[in-house]
Amino acid sequence: MASTTTSINSGGGEDRVLATAQQIVKSLNTPKEVREDMLLIFSSFDNRLSNITNLIDGEDSVTEEDRFDAAEKVILRWDSSSLEASRRSLNSEDSRNEAHEYLSAVDEILNLMDELSVRSDSDIVDRAENAIQLAMSRLEDEFRLVMIRNTVPLDAERLYGSIRRTALSFPVNDGEIYEDFESFSEEDRSATQPYHERGASLGDDVSVDLVDPKAVDELKEIASRMLRSGYEKECVQVYSSVRRDALDECLAILGIEKLSIEEVQRIEWNSLDEKMKRWIQAVKIFVKVILSGEKCLCDQIFSGLDDTKEICFNETVKGCVMQLLNFGEAVAIGKRSPEKLFRILDMYDVIYNGLPELEEMVTDDLVIAEAKGVLTGLGEAAIGTFVEFENAVRSETSKKPMQCGDIHPLTRYVMNYVKLIVDYSDTLNLLLDNSQDDGCDTLQNDNDNDNFRLSPLARRLVRLISSLQSNLEEKSRLYEDTALQYIFLINNSLYVVQKVKGSDLGELLGDNWVRKRRGQIRQYATSYLRASWSKTLSFLRDEGIGVSSSNASKVTLKERFKNFNASFEDIYRVQTAWKVPDAQLREELRISISEKVIPAYRAFLGRFGNLVESGRHAGKYIKYTAEDLESFLLDLFEGTPRVLHHMRRKSS
Repeated sequence: MASTTTSINSGGGEDRVLATAQQIVKSLNTPKEVREDMLLIFSSFDNRLSNITNLIDGEDSVTEEDRFDAAEKVILRWDSSSLEASRRSLNSEDSRNEAHEYLSAVDEILNLMDELSVRSDSDIVDRAENAIQLAMSRLEDEFRLVMIRNTVPLDAERLYGSIRRTALSFPVNDGEIYEDFESFSEEDRSATQPYHERGASLGDDVSVDLVDPKAVDELKEIASRMLRSGYEKECVQVYSSVRRDALDECLAILGIEKLSIEEVQRIEWNSLDEKMKRWIQAVKIFVKVILSGEKCLCDQIFSGLDDTKEICFNETVKGCVMQLLNFGEAVAIGKRSPEKLFRILDMYDVIYNGLPELEEMVTDDLVIAEAKGVLTGLGEAAIGTFVEFENAVRSETSKKPMQCGDIHPLTRYVMNYVKLIVDYSDTLNLLLDNSQDDGCDTLQNDNDNDNFRLSPLARRLVRLISSLQSNLEEKSRLYEDTALQYIFLINNSLYVVQKVKGSDLGELLGDNWVRKRRGQIRQYATSYLRASWSKTLSFLRDEGIGVSSSNASKVTLKERFKNFNASFEDIYRVQTAWKVPDAQLREELRISISEKVIPAYRAFLGRFGNLVESGRHAGKYIKYTAEDLESFLLDLFEGTPRVLHHMRRKSS
């Protein structure tokens, strides 16, 4: 303790103690009698403080005019109009003490002005007002300079790195869906093809400092003096001007350009798609991170001044928010085409999800009304675009049949499109629920009452897939071979069912829908067997041959075997070139054929084969065993045409 006392008393320590005590007593702004009582209390703790009596008495001898002169001198020394002062800043590293002195001088004059306002000394009042005017001009410049110097550049890479993306495997088409379906076949996809990227979400813990936190207290000190002096408008204007430029720079860093509605609508799709994607990410970052950071900054600087910080924040962010909304409006009223649907839905979602936060922060009715209007417009655009897609599927009229009865590119495109639509179920159900046309008119012809219990989106998808099925049935008629028509329908129908079963579509459309479509595929298979094999099997019937094998005409039998061989070989030659991509379906079709053909051939051969074999050139008529035929059936539907005579072998 002794060493501490020595330290205080040495090197002017006592002066510092007295100065501190004097400042405490002075700051309380109490009458002299009260201050003397407080002095007695202080003296009881430390007798060194008894010397403060002289300081208090000396202070009482300083007049208001003396105090004013001293404060005025400080302000005039930093007059912005003087060359020397204009080259210096109060907030430079070597001017910290002077900055404190300057703000104290402003406080002194403001306090005196409160006292002088009830007196008639017009000369000193005029000088005080002039000093405050000079001080405010200086503080306005300092306020601007501190904000500019301490603005923190936006780290876009860090923010983009915090966005979690979900890639959905749907290629982005460069035009209408009916222009070039072949470009969407799954086999041709490569890593370089553009895919729609869905659901970028921003973490809840992402935040940024828009201004260096160390400068916030300085800004708050300056702002409080300006507002106390009646310079609220000037302070708000400086803040808004500087921060608007900073927010404009943030948008530029996020890749957002200033474009008019007309300019947006002239952009070709590939470029527009990129701009829409950047816009979606930018809105998420802007609302959740930048606007919230700006609101926090504004609240800190104008703490306790609710009206001021509200006005200031609204004026600061209005321009950037409107710039973002203008792009959304341009997209909403632009040309509708199917490839835009998912980007439009993403844009709708980002505004829908961000609107509550926006309303909580921005109180400008015009801005909020514009945001709601753009949201409505994007919702209408999404539904309109979906309708365009439905119409395109219904009216697609390509006349080129698929080679070998393979899956049509329209089927692939539509089902990949539909699978992706399911990811937007919540949004589309909300929009379709408010839509006048939800597809019920088409479903009224469907006897499945379960359809009426489906969600609005599910009902629309049922209608869409029904339109696809009708279109495929029309396209099947492009094949001259009736059997190939059914192979085409089987392939495409199975593809649809598999896409539904292998995704959330199955849950959306329901098991009953899947069962009905599988039943339809079985009907197509039955129709294929009838169209393809009825004639061949007719040569193995007993009619016209005789009641028993002994009465059978050898000539008729030879003709029957010959016709059967020719018919089978023709089917083999043609249908080995047909293609059934699904291995299980291919095997099931072969089994169905085998179950009809092989037993009939084996029975016919067993009853009448001996009569033909007993004659000359028997091998010319009985070319194959039942096992041979069963083996040959394994070559069907491989997509590779073959000729049977290359594999022909006589029965033993």
